[in-house]
Amino acid sequence: MNPFKTFVGTLTVSDKDIVQNASESIYDININKLNGEGLDLSQYKGKYIMFVNVASKCGYTPQYRELQKLHETYKDKLAVIAVPCNQFGKQEPGNADEIKEFCEVNYGVSFTITEKVDVKGSGRHPLYKWLTKKVINGHKNSKVKWNFQKYLINPEGQFIDYFYPITKPMNPRITSHIKQ
Repeated sequence: MNPFKTFVGTLTVSDKDIVQNASESIYDININKLNGEGLDLSQYKGKYIMFVNVASKCGYTPQYRELQKLHETYKDKLAVIAVPCNQFGKQEPGNADEIKEFCEVNYGVSFTITEKVDVKGSGRHPLYKWLTKKVINGHKNSKVKWNFQKYLINPEGQFIDYFYPITKPMNPRITSHIKQ
């Protein structure tokens, strides 16, 4: 009996797809910037990447200010990438232009913002499948609990950890990785 065949036979269709994509690198994932242009994640090889699902009408929205400070403080070693999402309390209802204006005017955001995507559920973007599935990221499973959950990737494209929204961007639990 082939143990892998037996194992695969118990998986759901979506789990089978995940197993087939387990060798996918974070750098292979396609996502667009807020303006619709493709974002080539491989340009960040050699840097840490922090992905943060964001929303403009959330109690955690002021974290944009600290995300900008994190970006400015560690820009040579870290890329901050904001990923708008409207799945938590419908707190990101805006279109691309509204999101861009809100972030620039209110928080002076100069780091990358992607297109608005789903971070959970059946329509979850491939980026968040990678970030939340151990079988793909090789490290751990997680569920996105709310807006401003943070995922940190090392300069080799490996998953380090995730941080719940209550963990502020400049928290030593995050910056200690980058300072190494």
